[in-house]
Amino acid sequence: MYAIVEIAGKQYKVSKDDTLYIPRQEAAAKDKVTFDRVLLVADGDKITVGTPTVTGASIEATIVEHVKADKVLVFKKKRRKHYKVKNGHRQPYTQIKIEAVSEAKKKATKKAAEPKAEAAAE
Repeated sequence: MYAIVEIAGKQYKVSKDDTLYIPRQEAAAKDKVTFDRVLLVADGDKITVGTPTVTGASIEATIVEHVKADKVLVFKKKRRKHYKVKNGHRQPYTQIKIEAVSEAKKKATKKAAEPKAEAAAE
């Protein structure tokens, strides 16, 4: 079973026990978080596509730690002008572990209208 979930404007394919790096979240380490923007849920041959999201589906995850990506260096230079600028950037990420992928539960419909129709006919 897997699902496509939208987290902070990005889409991820997740299944149980996956580890992901997502944009920095405000929750502390070892907190449990739930993501409700599930776009697709697939269980074998049964695929549920949302319009735009699957109603009632959610992803439960635990925050493992907050990390930073590798440093990206930005170097600017204009030759013969004595102009050099060197900057660095490290993007913050949150590492999460997917605990559960729950799909929508279908509600049971009651057929209470049929007995009323028979009583009205008598």
